[in-house]
Amino acid sequence: MHLWESFVAFVLGLVEGLTEFAPVSSTGHMIIVDDLLLKSKELFSQEIANTFKVVIQLGSILAAVVVFWDRFLNLLGLKKNVTVEQQRGQRLKLSQVIVGLIPAGVLGFLFDDYIDEHLFSVNTVVIGLFAGAILMIVADLVRPRKPKVETVDQMTYTQAFIIGLFQCIALWPGFSRSGSTISGGVLLGLNHRAASDFTFIMAVPIMAGASFISLLKNWEYITSASIPFFIVGFISAFIFALLAIRFFLKLINKIKLIPFAIYRIILAIVIYFVFL
Repeated sequence: MHLWESFVAFVLGLVEGLTEFAPVSSTGHMIIVDDLLLKSKELFSQEIANTFKVVIQLGSILAAVVVFWDRFLNLLGLKKNVTVEQQRGQRLKLSQVIVGLIPAGVLGFLFDDYIDEHLFSVNTVVIGLFAGAILMIVADLVRPRKPKVETVDQMTYTQAFIIGLFQCIALWPGFSRSGSTISGGVLLGLNHRAASDFTFIMAVPIMAGASFISLLKNWEYITSASIPFFIVGFISAFIFALLAIRFFLKLINKIKLIPFAIYRIILAIVIYFVFL
């Protein structure tokens, strides 16, 4: 692998890691990087480039698993030496996460091919960026003054399901899974940190499932020549996603969603005038 290819893999992993879980749309950023830097048709075939994007997404997913490791162990009943007080403190159930996953899981399964064929374009991403920004601004402006839910352990099944419905909006490219679900949670009375925690926990299984299915479909494109490219991107995405998630979770209750919404609007304008 040439030095330039290593640099491209590193930068793409960086972009994926920093934007996958923030409410800014990783798809919108990848459009810019694809056109200005990757030039995937020149480095590799389009099929290998698409497979690479799946691999680096898995790096981001692994970072989320690391951040919420104890939580996932507890959800799966695998955490050992848990005291009664700790059990009472962590009341989020695996069944609540599953309830949140059902709406987007069903729609994604039914319309995955249609979305890939008809909705992945610069036009639709720009629309998604704008629409998602509006939702985030509305969520911050009309949210309850005093949040009813301070942690994910205070959530109800109804709230989990409705947040899952908001996740369906993110099937539109550019809308952002984090942007839609955090907004939904805030509108339901969760504070921003609780909505973010549930968003990231819920994102892991649905993203992992979609990524592994895509990887199986494209397994033939993982060759000895492309593996070093994939490894650099995967490691880069993992490291920067780990940093981004920890930083975001510390920051979100302080700055809320509107700053991210403003950034999305600026990004949409840039993409519109540069790529359309």
